[in-house]
Amino acid sequence: MITWRVEHENSRSGARGASWWWPVGWLLAAGWAAAFPLVSDVGTHRVWGVCAALGYTAAAVAARVLPRPRAVRVPVVLALAGAVVLPLLLLVLTGQAQSEVDVIERSGRLLYATGTPYLDAPRRVEEYTPYLPGMALLGMPRALLGEQGWAARYFGDARVWCAAVFLACLVASRVVVRQRRRPGGSAHVRSHVRVGEARFAAVTAVLIASPVVALPLCVSGVDLPLAGLCVLAIAFAVRGRPVAAGLVLAAACSLKWTAWPAIPVVVALLGCACGARPALRCAGTAIAGTALLVLPSALLSPGPMVEQVLAFPTGRGELATPATSPLPGRLLAEQGATGWAVAVTLLLCGASAVGLSLVLRPPRDAVGAADRLAVGLSIAFLLAPAGRFGYLALPVLLVVWARSVGAGSAGARWSGTGSVGTRSVDTESTPQDRDAEAQLATAGAGRRS
Repeated sequence: MITWRVEHENSRSGARGASWWWPVGWLLAAGWAAAFPLVSDVGTHRVWGVCAALGYTAAAVAARVLPRPRAVRVPVVLALAGAVVLPLLLLVLTGQAQSEVDVIERSGRLLYATGTPYLDAPRRVEEYTPYLPGMALLGMPRALLGEQGWAARYFGDARVWCAAVFLACLVASRVVVRQRRRPGGSAHVRSHVRVGEARFAAVTAVLIASPVVALPLCVSGVDLPLAGLCVLAIAFAVRGRPVAAGLVLAAACSLKWTAWPAIPVVVALLGCACGARPALRCAGTAIAGTALLVLPSALLSPGPMVEQVLAFPTGRGELATPATSPLPGRLLAEQGATGWAVAVTLLLCGASAVGLSLVLRPPRDAVGAADRLAVGLSIAFLLAPAGRFGYLALPVLLVVWARSVGAGSAGARWSGTGSVGTRSVDTESTPQDRDAEAQLATAGAGRRS
């Protein structure tokens, strides 16, 4: 009874405190989306901006006028419909997409026909493939389904597969993390587990509906699979499964080289929580898997791969990269060879600082690992000689995911010296479960008194 009263009072006070910031948040998102039709000259951004502004505005109105709990659920549905479902359908059905989608689909056709996703002598920026060979697999459905028919229109678009991989990884990460819970527990604790599941679903829905995810999901989606694979690798590390984490890291690192910083972060997490042997197994699996996926194309077309994957994105290729966001690294690189060298030096210093922090103070849980990777990627994106603001969506995703998935410290413990020992049962509960047990103990004390 006491526990119910505590929860009831907390929910009432939380409802009063949150009654204003939901509408304000949706209105801010609507203003952000409405700016795209006014300032952007990219057709896909303009379509998304119109649809998303209507969806966010409807969500703000619903959040203000509807009673709870519909004041939270209905606005999220409206935002998802306006910012994700409607623009994605319009863009897919009309064949509008950013150039990245065409690049992925062309690389898939090349990989299917020649075994390598890179053209030997590209003459235009659109003919460059600045991704590693794994990205071409997301364009393979276009090569298999062709250009005609409803199946090709709906399921040949690379954005659909990018979104599918991203969403599947988010769901899988939650499933993996929840496997570390001990069975049983009181009914009160089990109810809090269900609350945690609902919380994760709600936060994930809001994250997908937000401009951070909705815009890239609709117009390109190229960075979303990498983000999903990174969070899934951290989830496997928290669960204490080094081989699975290494395989997922290999998949991420075969998409873009920007995923490579995830390897030392996940290895440091495993080393801190499980010991050196599991950490080395994860690192070996990740490196071997990445080599297995990348080397065939590298051997078939080494020159085009170096030019398109390394030189072109860093601003040292024969053609200028279209990534022209006014970030510090880009502004320095525009000052000539000296500015480019300064940007690269600062980038290496930042990477060294993050690497040193992994050695001196390795992450112990999902939040620490995700935050450390987010910091490293933010430094890389800000100081890279060529970058876009959209790249910063990945650090945001990492930070939000780690706080919504409900993962405590790494659950696998290994005993023994010099060899792999026996894996012990993890009895460490999540913060939500500890709060529930504390409230249950308080209620019991009240009844005894």
